[in-house]
Amino acid sequence: MLFNSIEFLLFFPVVTAFFFLLPHKYRWLLLLLASCFFYMFFKPEYILILIVTIVIDYFAGILLEDEHDKRKKKRYLTLSLVANIGVLAIFKYYNFLNGNITGIASLMGFKNPMPVMSMILPIGLSFHTFQAMSYTFEVYKGNQKAERHFGIYALYVMFYPQLVAGPIERPQNVLHQFYVKQQFSYHNAVRGLNLIAYGLFKKIVIADRLSEYVNHVYRNIDNASSLSTLIAVFFFSIQIYCDFSGYSDIALGTARFMGFDLMTNFNRPYLSTTISEFWSRWHISLSTWFRDYLYIPLGGNRSGKMKWYRNIFTVFMVSGLWHGANWTFIVWGALHGVYNLFGIITQDIRKAMAKAVGITRMPVFHKVVNQLTVFLLVSFAWIFFRAESFDKAGRIIHKISECDFSRNMSQLTADKGPFNFLLDFVVIGLLALSYKLPVNLKLKHNLLFLTVITFLIIILGKNAAADFIYFQF
Repeated sequence: MLFNSIEFLLFFPVVTAFFFLLPHKYRWLLLLLASCFFYMFFKPEYILILIVTIVIDYFAGILLEDEHDKRKKKRYLTLSLVANIGVLAIFKYYNFLNGNITGIASLMGFKNPMPVMSMILPIGLSFHTFQAMSYTFEVYKGNQKAERHFGIYALYVMFYPQLVAGPIERPQNVLHQFYVKQQFSYHNAVRGLNLIAYGLFKKIVIADRLSEYVNHVYRNIDNASSLSTLIAVFFFSIQIYCDFSGYSDIALGTARFMGFDLMTNFNRPYLSTTISEFWSRWHISLSTWFRDYLYIPLGGNRSGKMKWYRNIFTVFMVSGLWHGANWTFIVWGALHGVYNLFGIITQDIRKAMAKAVGITRMPVFHKVVNQLTVFLLVSFAWIFFRAESFDKAGRIIHKISECDFSRNMSQLTADKGPFNFLLDFVVIGLLALSYKLPVNLKLKHNLLFLTVITFLIIILGKNAAADFIYFQF
């Protein structure tokens, strides 16, 4: 079920109303059934995958807590990880790996006997898989007690607001909240509605509108001018941010209405002055997941510079692969790894150069230059994220490098017409304006923000319920 659909417009108030009307002891069951229905709205049979991994991880958690033999505990943890990663490997990476094996085998004169599997990737597989894995990791490390209530544990994995696109929650933050008797709160209700409205504004008014231009240019790259291609790359940077952070805002708002707190997943990432800061603001739940469960176990920055650099690059390569079974995603991750390493290695040199040219005496200008640099680097990497192949990414980069700044209005507006083209910049301006508002305005218990945003959605929003980009992951 899409957050931006008529079905959700009916689903959310009905489920929320019953949540507050039911006695507390039955609420977990309502939310679990509602979450099952929410997920089955996409492809019903794939809920069986969730059930299998939930059962395995539930018993693995109990065994991990009860077992004191370290070797056996590692076996139980391994069993849980194999089950979760195995599901990912089969549904998300099998054809990718098989295709690469086929290519290598053909170069060597062999034929790969493994067949290609025809299947649709389950919605949000990487998200709920990583959330389940965080539970077993935390129980194994002794940071979280095993959840003995099977229904509560299943709800932790399947809680519908963040089931298909995060945020990826830790058990310490969520599990105990399902035991708290939530009371209806006007403050929570308005705060939740404000977040939902802001998320829908980002998705329907900005992301879906910009996607028309981006899709047109990417589909017709050979006929596009350098300027229209450059604009499409810029628009996609805004589109993917509004699409994904919009989903996260709706997830947080939906949960907040019922009294639940989910972690913030975005914090104005395009205001970052370094790539490292960007990743502390973008998809925070995934960044911290990789930090806690991959980067630190690899040794973090504790084992010398070369191993530290290796650990950083490894995390970003894995992050790219997490996003998609395609070499373009791996290159996207590798680029961010290179960006981060370059930033670390040249930090002192860049500071000295900035001081030498006197830019440090103009702190506001210096900050803006750094922010613009980060945005340009991130936007360049997004080309590989958005392109379906290296060939398409190469053609986009080549098209921009041609410096063909044609004034052909049809090319420039991507056949949207001057009015809709200008409207794209207007809605981006509205996003920038929302950045300038007091940080907590949309969280306060007043209806002003909700009223204004709802009005903008009605007059500027796109009607069709488009998928969220991160559903494919």
